[in-house]
Amino acid sequence: MAKQTAKRTNTSENRKKSTRELYYQSPATERTVPLTTTIIVGAITLAIGLLVGLNWEQFAPYLGGKKAIADIDFSSLNDVYKELASNYDGELDRTKIIEEAKRGLVKAAGDTYTYYMTATEAEEFKKDLNGDVGAGIGVEIGQRDGWVKVLRTTPDNPARKAGVLAGDIIYKADDEDISTLTVDEVAKKLRGVAGTTVKLTVVRDGEEKSFELKRELINNVSVYSEYKNKTAIITITRFDQDTGRLARNAAQEAINKGCDKFIIDLRGNGGGYVSAAKEVASLWIDGKLVVEQKSSNGIYNEKTYAESGKAILSGRKTIVLTNGSTASASEILAGALKDYGFATLIGEKTYGKGSVQSLEDLKGGELLRVTIAKWYTPNGTNIDHEGIEPDKTVERSFEQINKNIDPQLDAALKY
Repeated sequence: MAKQTAKRTNTSENRKKSTRELYYQSPATERTVPLTTTIIVGAITLAIGLLVGLNWEQFAPYLGGKKAIADIDFSSLNDVYKELASNYDGELDRTKIIEEAKRGLVKAAGDTYTYYMTATEAEEFKKDLNGDVGAGIGVEIGQRDGWVKVLRTTPDNPARKAGVLAGDIIYKADDEDISTLTVDEVAKKLRGVAGTTVKLTVVRDGEEKSFELKRELINNVSVYSEYKNKTAIITITRFDQDTGRLARNAAQEAINKGCDKFIIDLRGNGGGYVSAAKEVASLWIDGKLVVEQKSSNGIYNEKTYAESGKAILSGRKTIVLTNGSTASASEILAGALKDYGFATLIGEKTYGKGSVQSLEDLKGGELLRVTIAKWYTPNGTNIDHEGIEPDKTVERSFEQINKNIDPQLDAALKY
């Protein structure tokens, strides 16, 4: 069951519970109702029920339901398959045909973040969301200037040891041209079984460079800390199911060490669960609105509030580092802290992903990732395709990344 559906159900149950509690608050006066009144009320209730039932699509947005959808006539699609099967000179994989038909159907929505996943792809997606990437070469990649590029290499992993640099354009994997693939597709090509090798070819300054890399298990925690005197630098790489707990532990440890300044590094953080962003935001925000999610058709509307009594970093000097890869749940956190004035943002404008996706379980382990709403900061701003401008803009080039020069962190330390 989709998460937002569960939330609607819970909301409905909460409303019923609240109604019952309100009703039982004043049980002292017992009223008798005449039979005529009962009959009239029953007739009115029946009429309203019929009206709503016959016009459910119009009333659904106001009652927390999903709109009714008419079936599509797929007979023409079956006609195409019959012509293909009867004329094609070769064998057809029926399972693959059905999978690709589903993929094409969802792709027709025209939304980058809405797509269909096979059971295998769904399993990989869930692992990736929780940092269980298995074996790889230790690179963070992203779309830049129309190419998939290396954004940074991680310490003590194959790519950095071999000399792969930030800014390198990913060109080939095992001599297969993958330059036109998406970031996710490129990532799949680079991952594999620990101990196996991949030949990675990149383009650097117009020249091809190849590396034979042995895949290793990647240590990829979502939160880690370091200290500069009384400043705690807490890096959050993604928002998974453990991020809230890990971030709270890191914050408490820093407080115990006597830190009076906190730098939260969200650079390269592509997002994750909204619930995790809420948990982290609760370190500063006490019970207030963190993010509002609502759809244009009015069916989905939900406000997420910070937890109460857990804002252990409230009032403490905080700087948030951002760049062009700070996206989604990371932007929710950055946007909320900026709106409330609880943090100063330093770095570069964020990615600008202001939409919310739901994971819908399908038969056989398949998964549908579908955009259900846009999200808004506490001040009511949607940052989709716009991003969040930092309070202080400081750029960092690929050359600086490769030389381990960090003017953004330096500016935060001096701030």
